[in-house]
Amino acid sequence: LKNLPDASNGELVDVLTQTPALRIERIISEGQSSPPGFWYEQDEDEWVLLLAGNACLEWADGSTTALASGDALLIPARTRHRVAMTSSPAVWLAVFWKPAP
Repeated sequence: LKNLPDASNGELVDVLTQTPALRIERIISEGQSSPPGFWYEQDEDEWVLLLAGNACLEWADGSTTALASGDALLIPARTRHRVAMTSSPAVWLAVFWKPAP
């Protein structure tokens, strides 16, 4: 978590490893949030671990989940969500995989 690249002009996503069934990313945020009206609704399950900082996710029903450093969360595939807030910096580890048929 030392010497992080500057993400002040936009979130930085580094794919750490990827196979046809799995992708692991490091995401660095510096105060970014999802654009108004934008929702993630991917076809993959997503597990996120906030390695540093704070963030808040918003769900389609209007509820929110606050995350602090060390918090983890599973987001099932096709669950509408958006990033409502991130601290500067917020560092995420995100693991994506296709759900079982």
